Amino acid sequence: MNTNNKMILPSKAIICEVAPRDGFQAESEWIPTETKIDIIRQLAKTGVQSMEITSFVHPRAIPQLKDAEEVVTQVQDLEEIKFRALVPNVRGAQRAIDVGIKKLKLMLSATDSHSLSNANCLVKEAQEGFAPIIELGEKHGVKVGGSISVAFGCPYEGNVPEERIIEIVERYKKLGISEISLADTSGMANPKQVYELLGLLTNEFSDITFSMHLHNTRGMAFANAVAALQQGIVHFDSSIAGLGGCPYAPGATGNIATEDLVHGFHEMGVETGINVDQLLITAKDVQRKIGHDGGSFLLQSGPCSELHEKPNTQEKLNT
Repeated sequence: MNTNNKMILPSKAIICEVAPRDGFQAESEWIPTETKIDIIRQLAKTGVQSMEITSFVHPRAIPQLKDAEEVVTQVQDLEEIKFRALVPNVRGAQRAIDVGIKKLKLMLSATDSHSLSNANCLVKEAQEGFAPIIELGEKHGVKVGGSISVAFGCPYEGNVPEERIIEIVERYKKLGISEISLADTSGMANPKQVYELLGLLTNEFSDITFSMHLHNTRGMAFANAVAALQQGIVHFDSSIAGLGGCPYAPGATGNIATEDLVHGFHEMGVETGINVDQLLITAKDVQRKIGHDGGSFLLQSGPCSELHEKPNTQEKLNT
């Protein structure tokens, strides 16, 4: 028990901006390549140091990202940003490496139902196919990280047993993967579940760095982020203006908005190195360019520091 009545949290957190991949892929209307590049450049001005810039999937699977090579090529001058890309297979990994991506993220589901919908194969089959991608990364000096979609609940199968997640993490570890993203793809997680699963994983796999990829489908993403912080997790994904959604998860909505996550962390004394005011400027511009936002609270209400004019108390006293 914490007897000093203070919540113990990390002093810093690292945010990876995923709108250029997760946010854009959910949009049915074509976003011009120039617009994508402009948004990425605006995001770079906020202080974001890490970005999931695209996915090298087949254009038929996600037409919105068919310009992946061009987007990456056009932002190579943003050397202060660590870019990563999602890859489904060796072909996608090679495409990413050819245009200069230095970090790859593997695609994997926690359940067979979601895996069949997303990758047309069972979970174990998908994970067994990762070895050539990892070997390719090693050959080119490119880091490879893992991910587990629907880790906290599947829209087809419901609750995902902890044993299933442990089994997947163990297979990742045998492949030499030391970073794993846990995704609440359908927004089915709750803080108690997040806290307990992360406690189990961080105790059992102390040599693996876990990160959180949270969707705000049911309004619990920030509470889940706080639960993760309490377990010492400091790596989080988020999307400007709350854009995003998985095409293969029915009912999935946007990621937690970057401006909401950063603002909330800063209010609790957890620094990110990101400027909230600049984030809001960018979020408003993204909202205008895309035509909507994904449920950003800060876009609606502004930061806590944005106070309103006080009522005239003297005028009240004189009446």
